[in-house]
Amino acid sequence: MKSAAAAPRWPVTIGQAAGLAGVSARMVRHYEGLGLLGGVARTGSGYRQYTEAEVHQLRFIRRARDLGFSMEEIAQLLGLWQDKARASSQVKKIAQQHIASLAERITALQAMQRSLQALVGCCHGDERPDCPILDDLAG
Repeated sequence: MKSAAAAPRWPVTIGQAAGLAGVSARMVRHYEGLGLLGGVARTGSGYRQYTEAEVHQLRFIRRARDLGFSMEEIAQLLGLWQDKARASSQVKKIAQQHIASLAERITALQAMQRSLQALVGCCHGDERPDCPILDDLAG
């Protein structure tokens, strides 16, 4: 029978925080550099020490990234998440704007797909050197 993983002893190192949040240590440093994580405590020798709350923030950021939010949007959402007096309408507005942006990107990707499918359909894909795909790219 497997035993449950031991609960971490807080604070944790950057590697442990990254592992608990499902991101890389490099991304943790990146998020800190962008100001998405507040002042992380450090040991006397300069090692970062992460609290449970900071790991929770990292999970929030990772989930928002998984949904395609920009870093600017994530910063806004983090601020709203931490503001207990927020209006949910503010959060909904950011999400709705993101949905509209995704819809535009999907439309553009579908147009690219149709164009490429048409080019692939015109290409014989044989031993001859002529290729409509390369001709189109060369414009």
